[in-house]
Amino acid sequence: MTILELMADPSAWIAFATLSLLEIVLGIDNIIFISILVGRLPPERRHKARIAGLAMAMVTRVALLFSIVWLMRLTQPWFELAGKGFSGRDIILFVGGLFLVIKSAMEIHHMLEGAADTRKTRTFSNFVLIVVQIAIIDIVFSLDSVFTAVGLASPDQVPVMVAAIIVAVLVMMLVSGSVSDFVERHPTVKVLALAFLILVGGALMGEGLAVHVHKGFLYTAMAFSVAVEMVNLRLRKLLAHRGHHH
Repeated sequence: MTILELMADPSAWIAFATLSLLEIVLGIDNIIFISILVGRLPPERRHKARIAGLAMAMVTRVALLFSIVWLMRLTQPWFELAGKGFSGRDIILFVGGLFLVIKSAMEIHHMLEGAADTRKTRTFSNFVLIVVQIAIIDIVFSLDSVFTAVGLASPDQVPVMVAAIIVAVLVMMLVSGSVSDFVERHPTVKVLALAFLILVGGALMGEGLAVHVHKGFLYTAMAFSVAVEMVNLRLRKLLAHRGHHH
């Protein structure tokens, strides 16, 4: 199918819209993780790290799409343990999930230590290291979305999938700055975001062990927690405002 034929095909447009939305939704936890990692850099370098990390993410996602044959091979069992076969995908998801859980737990610990220590210690991490971490975790996150994309679109719609990934990453580049600033300004939101990432990491580890956790449950729990946190933020603002007036 040529690009022109694809553009004239309504089902291609529907697939494009669905995939773009899906990539953006699946990218939310990615944006949270990126904004937390980037928070370790000096303010003037954060934007560059976010864009570099997301640009690498775009390249890795597109590369993963073009290696669909290899991806499908990843789902074949590599070895057996206690009568259950483990594939490459299982291992990547498990290790990625473990990385997320450990990284988020360490970040919460770091925040608590910082809060306990009144002298504001700001350790600036290595720029390259952070961009590499963004890219690694993005591969783990995008494995999921690439498999979903492959399931949703037909194989001859690869250009549609590539376009959807590019649009989604551009949207993420636009909103990641404001998400980062918001997370940085509100420490309790940051803890909530890290708790989400521990949940997501746990779910990824579960997937690797063939324990399927429905994403719908995860996102519902997250949406509910965010709603409660928004009420809390509003309440804190009102109480602080009232305190100023007394």
